[in-house]
Amino acid sequence: MAVHSRHPVSAPPSAPVRESTGHLLLRAWCVFVVAASIAGTSWLMAVGPVGSAAVVVGTGVVSTILWVVLRPRVQWRRLPWFALAYVVWAIASMLWSQWLGATELTLLLLVSTTVQAMFIGAVLTWREILRVLAAALKWMLGLSILFELFVSLIWRGDMLPGFVRPDPSYDGHPITLWSRDNLFTGGRLQGIFGNANPLAYVALLAIIVFLVRLASGAPRKFLLTLWTALAVFLFWRAASATALVCAVAVGVVLVTILLMRTARRPGERTRFYVMYAAVAGLGGAVLWLGRDTVFEMLGRTSDLTGRQRIWDAVGERIAERPIIGWGYSTPWVPSDPAFDGWIVDHGVSVMQAHNMWLDVALQLGSVGVALVALTVLAYIWRSWFFAVDRPRWDLVADRPYSALTLVPSLVATVLLVQGIAESAPLLNWGWFLIVLFAFKIKQAPLVGRGPAEQRLDMEQGDGFPERSS
Repeated sequence: MAVHSRHPVSAPPSAPVRESTGHLLLRAWCVFVVAASIAGTSWLMAVGPVGSAAVVVGTGVVSTILWVVLRPRVQWRRLPWFALAYVVWAIASMLWSQWLGATELTLLLLVSTTVQAMFIGAVLTWREILRVLAAALKWMLGLSILFELFVSLIWRGDMLPGFVRPDPSYDGHPITLWSRDNLFTGGRLQGIFGNANPLAYVALLAIIVFLVRLASGAPRKFLLTLWTALAVFLFWRAASATALVCAVAVGVVLVTILLMRTARRPGERTRFYVMYAAVAGLGGAVLWLGRDTVFEMLGRTSDLTGRQRIWDAVGERIAERPIIGWGYSTPWVPSDPAFDGWIVDHGVSVMQAHNMWLDVALQLGSVGVALVALTVLAYIWRSWFFAVDRPRWDLVADRPYSALTLVPSLVATVLLVQGIAESAPLLNWGWFLIVLFAFKIKQAPLVGRGPAEQRLDMEQGDGFPERSS
């Protein structure tokens, strides 16, 4: 009996494209690299300074070797030159550093973070980067909630770094604890970071990435929704006032971008820019004039829990060497004599200026501030138009927007606001994402188009093209 088929002989059905084992392993390595960057102080808490240094050096060496072996297509003229100039200036500060040992140690972290950010931007497409970032954030959130459950259900009590139980006579400030066993007592959670603020920022970043993935039509939506719920829970339990301000700023920027996308004529955007500037200016004025009331409602003092004292001390040191600074050290190395006991908070030497601009001015002077400002400005400028402009490479002017293009601008918003009260944007995942997105936008300003996006124009391995939004 004859068998009829709808497929012509000349075009038989083919199996969906599958990734090679090598590329799967490469992406798994990228997940580890991003997770290691996000983990930040978790390495110090778990394995100490020596183990942390081994992770930084080891991952940097492996990624460099992979870059040389794989030789991904890179447009060398389109690198994040301002960010690289900042790194070069930081290296040059060894010539005049007043804390040379700290400079040499922290430069390893800066160079490794910069190289690995560009490596991941070179070997992965935009959609792969979002998948890798989402996977790394899931690891951080999952480990944080498992860690808190372990402390509450099995350890049953406070925990010091290195999985050490405090003696009954321990009278140190709770700030020195890795975990305070607060999961079932209603206190602030710290996760694997040993600090509630980093947990809150990571949870906020996860909320942004997960929601964009959902809007992009990612598979396994139910599981992704559960991960989003966990991120919201940890963000709420971390109870960070500055992270809450970041979340509000992200909401304002998101609404503004979506309004910009509705513009049909060039002149329409001017109206939105004016409205945005007015709202931002009014909101800033209200926040400043009513800061005592606002921070009291958030359970914080108007000087952001003692940060004014730190800023004053740093400002005095900046005035002594305003042009080239005292030498690079991000973070401050508390074992170095220059930082040990300089600014003490609850019996612990402070490791940052709690303001990224003051920190740069202290270490690298006004030259360093100018380089960081140019780095951030270039990143914001490109990420903004990456988000608000329609994808266009020919005469077709009505292609749909992609939800993925929102991520760099929203991350920039988090880092800018965070930089007012923290120095975190200068190290670990903050600097990592600045370099990664700045590099990738210059290499591939269109999702799925260009030499850096040639592998697939769909979610690798998922089999589902991204839904436009």
